[in-house]
Amino acid sequence: MDAEEPFEVEITDSIDLHAFRPADVRSVVEEYLAEAHKRGFRVVRLIHGKGVGIQREIVRKVLSETDFVKGFKNAPEFSGSWGATIAELDV
Repeated sequence: MDAEEPFEVEITDSIDLHAFRPADVRSVVEEYLAEAHKRGFRVVRLIHGKGVGIQREIVRKVLSETDFVKGFKNAPEFSGSWGATIAELDV
């Protein structure tokens, strides 16, 4: 697959952002949240990794700017801990 070629991502209650470049994370998260909200998901998990925190910061900025996000927090230990963020959506 060409790195610049768009591809579809299956919409579930979780998305792993490791496959995306940091430059693309904002738009991917915005589109994912809009589709998850449209499909009626109440809670979603965004896996950004534990690294230096660049993707985590982007994810949390988008979440804080999204009207239908009621809140967010680190995932539980068994579900990614601080390497993932759980967001509650207002559906």
